[in-house]
Amino acid sequence: MSNTAVNNIAVNDTASPLVVAIDGPAGSGKSSVSRATATSLGFDYLDTGAAYRALAFACLARSIDTSSPDAVIAQLVDFDYEIGIDPADYFVSVGGEDVTDAIREPRVTAVVSAVARVPEVRAYLVALFRQIIAASAKSGIIVEGRDITTVVAPDAKLRILLTASEEARMGRRSAEISGESAETTAKQLASRDAADSRVVDFMNAADGVITVDSTDLDFDQTVAAVVDLVRVAEGRAEIPTN
Repeated sequence: MSNTAVNNIAVNDTASPLVVAIDGPAGSGKSSVSRATATSLGFDYLDTGAAYRALAFACLARSIDTSSPDAVIAQLVDFDYEIGIDPADYFVSVGGEDVTDAIREPRVTAVVSAVARVPEVRAYLVALFRQIIAASAKSGIIVEGRDITTVVAPDAKLRILLTASEEARMGRRSAEISGESAETTAKQLASRDAADSRVVDFMNAADGVITVDSTDLDFDQTVAAVVDLVRVAEGRAEIPTN
């Protein structure tokens, strides 16, 4: 199953996929590293943050007050959301409209934390994420976000906290965003992490979660480190000694 919609998700009736759960702070490279790892291994890839962004986008499109939990919860009734979990065919749509790029706009980023901290929203989307994971027809699926290792998939075969120093994360995010100063980028990172940390601890590894610190690793080295851990989880390699 390459593309998964909210409605009528068919659960994979073959062997369950190997689930790799990856958490981490903003700017840690979760999305890019997870997608590249999935591509390398022939796995599916689920970006859970896109769902929260998509809901925030839907609220803004309907002029909903995102500071009102009740108003946000009401949008779940007809939240027509779809995401591509094939890393080679990634997309996000809301109401049939492709919003892959639109959900990354600053106006969405500014309100997504308010939407994501609503308990009813998180419960609804966690259930959805678990359905999507179960529906994967590939041998494995990389699932990344903020609370994957502790809430969405606490029993995943492999759980990773991908992190880096604040300076490294700020530098990487600045390189991705043009037209913004390093100071502005740093404030945005700190603000988003502070807001989201009120809901879930994604800065510290829970018991059984392996920390991958990419501060001194480039992108390819980070992907290779995660791939190595997956191969260990699959029983195809020894645990790295360094």
